[in-house]
Amino acid sequence: MTTTAEPAETFELTAEQAEGYEARFVPALFAEWAPLLVDAVGVGPGDRVLDVACGTGIVARTAAARTGDPAVVAGLDRADAMLSVARRLLPTADFRRGDAAALPFDDGAFDAVLCQAGLMFFPAPEAALAEMARVAAPDGNVGVQVWGRLESSPGYLAFVEVAARHAGADAIGLLSSYFVHGDLDRLSDRFGAAGLEVVATTTRLGAMRYDSVDDFVTTEVGATPLAGRLDEATYAAIREDSREALRPFAGDDGIAVPIEGHILVARPVH
Repeated sequence: MTTTAEPAETFELTAEQAEGYEARFVPALFAEWAPLLVDAVGVGPGDRVLDVACGTGIVARTAAARTGDPAVVAGLDRADAMLSVARRLLPTADFRRGDAAALPFDDGAFDAVLCQAGLMFFPAPEAALAEMARVAAPDGNVGVQVWGRLESSPGYLAFVEVAARHAGADAIGLLSSYFVHGDLDRLSDRFGAAGLEVVATTTRLGAMRYDSVDDFVTTEVGATPLAGRLDEATYAAIREDSREALRPFAGDDGIAVPIEGHILVARPVH
């Protein structure tokens, strides 16, 4: 199994999926990492902040609380459905639809440029990093959070192996694409090629928290095109085998699937 290739497939989210993302993925995973990312770059009162690949805006909302003024916060995403949710939850921020490799903002416009769990979805990650460097102020910071190595996320690895056993190689590509930037040395080299000097890195083990193994499987599969490719019998087999494979991570109050993540803080090289 390889986890270093570029993601092979992207897909559009519906309005229902975007609402589900906010209701399920944000509390299950992203709410844990958003304050860690915002704090890593030192966002403070009055700072101008950009959230790249903002999704439904959990990083933007966290940053807005630190700045004290949501009007100085901007967010960018390519998915209209995600942006609709983000605007509803933080209406005074500047949320725009756009391409991370061609940010619609002026040079040096932001004191902090943040990207949480989005880099793996960009077709040209170095171009996106170069754009983050461009729109960061000369003394500003760029903070990027990515998932680490699949092999260091034992619960998720077990789930991917179960899905692949029943659904074939497509499941590996769709479910393990989250981890394509898990090699920290390689990722740091990409930052350098994009005109960013990495000044700090943090690696930690977080958790994906759900009510049950079935809830975890349904959410993870449902967030990818894999859901539309599984017949009922295959889906049921994945759920059944996942209950056993993920039993070590389950408890009385649900399941906590370990997942490794990296946070990199960088500054533009001028």
